[in-house]
Amino acid sequence: MRYHSLSVLLLSIGIGYFYYYYYYYNYHYHDRNYSYTDVVADIVRQKLEVLSARYLPLATTTTTTESTKEHSPLIPTTKVKLNRDPATMLRRSILKSFLALEKSEGAGARVRRSIGVPQLRNFSPFLMLDHFTIGPGAGFPDHPHRGQETITYLFSGSVDHEDFTGSRGTIRSGDLQFMTAGRGIVHAEMPGKPDPANPGAPAVGMQLWVDLPQELKYCEPRYRDLRAEEIPKVKCSEGKVEIKIISGESQGVESVKDLAYTPVWLFDISIAPGGRIAQPLPKGWNSFLYTLSGSVHVHQTSSAEDAGTKVAEFHNVVFNREGEGVDLSVPETSRESARLILVAGKVLEQNVVQYGPFVVESEEAVYKAMKDYQGFTGGFERAKGWRSEIGKAMG
Repeated sequence: MRYHSLSVLLLSIGIGYFYYYYYYYNYHYHDRNYSYTDVVADIVRQKLEVLSARYLPLATTTTTTESTKEHSPLIPTTKVKLNRDPATMLRRSILKSFLALEKSEGAGARVRRSIGVPQLRNFSPFLMLDHFTIGPGAGFPDHPHRGQETITYLFSGSVDHEDFTGSRGTIRSGDLQFMTAGRGIVHAEMPGKPDPANPGAPAVGMQLWVDLPQELKYCEPRYRDLRAEEIPKVKCSEGKVEIKIISGESQGVESVKDLAYTPVWLFDISIAPGGRIAQPLPKGWNSFLYTLSGSVHVHQTSSAEDAGTKVAEFHNVVFNREGEGVDLSVPETSRESARLILVAGKVLEQNVVQYGPFVVESEEAVYKAMKDYQGFTGGFERAKGWRSEIGKAMG
């Protein structure tokens, strides 16, 4: 009888934990390529964190200092070849174009993902592109990264970030954050304080994941915030086109330097009806555009008879690598302007194995990343006993 009661008790506990894991998995890890084994490991790790916080001294956190910067390699200078003559520039043709469908992600956030989906994978150096909307009470609580960089560009609202090094800050509308995960980082990204004039407004922006060159995958983590007022702006086509030069060169104007380790050009382009721009891109780099609003026409030849291929909003257009630039316009007869981001990146000739937030070079490196994260080693030492203040709002 005693053993029967014990068996029933253990069975009840087992069923309870099964439903707990099932709920936890679907709420926190939906569509992030985690297995249930990973969920169990993560829950165990969190329980260990609680015990560590209760019975052991908390791990010392430090802000980014000059000594930390000493361990960060210098960002290499990248020389590129450009054809700046619109008359002779060879237009890049469209490889594919598709709609980014909206879905849930993180804890209550909504995203339109257009890189890292079945339609577009293995597109070096790009790993993922999310057009996100984070309402009050939603966000991305504490989570790890290794082996990549993230570029977060905010269109409206504000987003707070905090990591286990002690670094924290806020980006607002028009700002960007360049984060290098390197050997490992655990951080949180949550909506900032609501605007008193519009307290229910969400934070809207995009986040691009970029692979790191193999020789830099295990560098020290770093941040670089780029404020809206630092971004050069230039107009062309009789003022009908405005380009925010986040990274790269346009119309003879260059961006701020030393933003990311992996060479990436990034432009925010607004085109009014009747406007047109021929934007040169570095030869041999992969490139794409994503339409934020309105419709844009992509001209694949320099012929005056080429009316262009119309692309509606929330579409990702992937260009063939051959060619020297892209030619974009909005017809004079259009009723609305178009806004898009244009991105190009240097192709990294290296093996990529991605498992959720870990982007490494082999399956063995994936196992090591998981072991390091769960065991607080190999770059994740400061995760032991750490929880972000901004992530605690999620419970």
